[in-house]
Amino acid sequence: MTESNRALAEQLNGRLRDVVLMLRRVNADQPITSQQLSVLGSLRDGPRRMTGLAAEHGVRLPTMTAQINRLERDGLVTRGRDVSDARVVTVGLTAEGDERLRSGRERRLEFLAERLAVLSEAERAAVAAALPALGKLFAAPGNP
Repeated sequence: MTESNRALAEQLNGRLRDVVLMLRRVNADQPITSQQLSVLGSLRDGPRRMTGLAAEHGVRLPTMTAQINRLERDGLVTRGRDVSDARVVTVGLTAEGDERLRSGRERRLEFLAERLAVLSEAERAAVAAALPALGKLFAAPGNP
């Protein structure tokens, strides 16, 4: 690891932490946590296997099961079975879960749009120019 790559990694790590904390605060007064909102977002394209959700969120299966239990209790997700293997538990969004997801995302987007509005045109262009590189960075092989 080069000195400059390490320095850049440290700066990026700090900024990512700032972003995560800032976005958590946006929905802090809501009945759903940022982590729960993230799980709902993972289900937006259709039902998923519990093991896949746990892997995507970097948690163990019992931790994801506890999270899904809370979401199911609140009527935001429903459990099912995989049609090709009845032993496999799947989880899908309910209509209420989809609405909660849309509402939470809208709050975040409004907040971010307001924050972006205080930047100069050049600063917004710089943020936009960085997005493809960030997308490539986060999609890198071996990304946990």
